[in-house]
Amino acid sequence: MQFKIEVQDDAGIWSDVRGADDKILLFNDEGAARAALAERFPVLVQMEKYAGGKRTRVMRILEDEDPWRQR
Repeated sequence: MQFKIEVQDDAGIWSDVRGADDKILLFNDEGAARAALAERFPVLVQMEKYAGGKRTRVMRILEDEDPWRQR
């Protein structure tokens, strides 16, 4: 199972967090994804605890199990 992190901009649009190589950051552990989120966006993560509203999230990536889907 893999996870990715996302952040919401001021217009309410969610986007994937990318690394220096411009690839989406992927994690094999949810705890590692949450730690990376808190490291990259400490203010937003802390604000969510006190001010309400979500501006960051960890998403689980589901695999497509359709045997008819061409890869």
